[in-house]
Amino acid sequence: MGFNFISLLFLPLISVFILSGSKQAFASDNTLLVNTNHRNSTAAGGLSSLRGKKQRSGCNLFQGRWVFDASYPFYDTSSCPFIDGEFNCGKRPDKQFLKYSWQPASCSIPRFDGAAFLRKWRGKRVMFVGDSLSLNMWESLGCMIHASVPNAKYTFLKRTPLSTITFQEYGVTLYLYRTPYIVDIAKERVGRVLNLGAIEGGANAWKNMDVLVFNSWHWWTHKGNSQGWDYIRDGSSLVRDMNRLDAFYKGLSTWGRWVDQNVDTTKTKVFFQGISPTHYEGREWNEPRKSCTGQMQPLGGSNYPSGQPASAGVVSKVLGAMKTRVFLLDITTLSQLRKDAHPSTYGGDGGNDCSHWCLPGLPDTWNQLLYAALSM
Repeated sequence: MGFNFISLLFLPLISVFILSGSKQAFASDNTLLVNTNHRNSTAAGGLSSLRGKKQRSGCNLFQGRWVFDASYPFYDTSSCPFIDGEFNCGKRPDKQFLKYSWQPASCSIPRFDGAAFLRKWRGKRVMFVGDSLSLNMWESLGCMIHASVPNAKYTFLKRTPLSTITFQEYGVTLYLYRTPYIVDIAKERVGRVLNLGAIEGGANAWKNMDVLVFNSWHWWTHKGNSQGWDYIRDGSSLVRDMNRLDAFYKGLSTWGRWVDQNVDTTKTKVFFQGISPTHYEGREWNEPRKSCTGQMQPLGGSNYPSGQPASAGVVSKVLGAMKTRVFLLDITTLSQLRKDAHPSTYGGDGGNDCSHWCLPGLPDTWNQLLYAALSM
């Protein structure tokens, strides 16, 4: 039976709560909220008690619009030593796509301060776990910090599956663990098997981190030569294929159980990066013959014409069923509005890339929102 999205229509009204022992406010769907009593206060400002109020009483950092901002970007491509060629859009002739900042509807967010980040997280470990969108976000954070403290000593080690950027004077390490499905792929007699119920391959490396940011989805859709497995193991069944949303739901549920059983949230802050969209199909934003190629500005307004992808519903359902409070960086809609922010034909890998994002660019906003959450 396919994944039942009808149940999502009957979710209870969203209410706001204060996380015990902290000043962080979140909606019941794990979306970060901030107090709106002071219109000009930042997300890192003091929060009054919002217990029992509805979401409209708070500010959802992920609902807003893109505005022109001449102070952007945070850094220049040539000044960051961490950027992969596929994200390097330095040869792109138009530069206006770099000049937009995200403005929530009824509050503001703090501008990223890399020096303050390093001081607060001195001696700590931050890990991104997932696919190339995690790579995108990891490199972005490294660049943003480096731009703030350009003379700080660092080490940069890039390997598979574990890469690191360490700012030595502060003892802060940014880790990247590449695992596109999060659950395991094992080599068996029949070939590569995606095991929806197993999460042992790299999970030990994720333990004892101070911040974990997970991400998965894009590779679940791949078929043909780009598909990463030959068979799927679903319980006792071994199948060649299945509904990809069903598979994603089962695999992500396995991850949810792993977090519930292995992560102590009094010591580790856990985030899910959210679904990063693609812009290959212009019909999604009412330009049916176009893709991201040649796009030079964001969509206006706060809503994407075709709505959120079904995969975002899977994420919400899994997070809602977990015992552990995992905070959703709900980047989907704000990223959908940025049809202009992909490498397109200017990335180092060639082709037309409407999946990843230019650096500097949109992932810097993802990290600014992560910074807002961690600053509370």
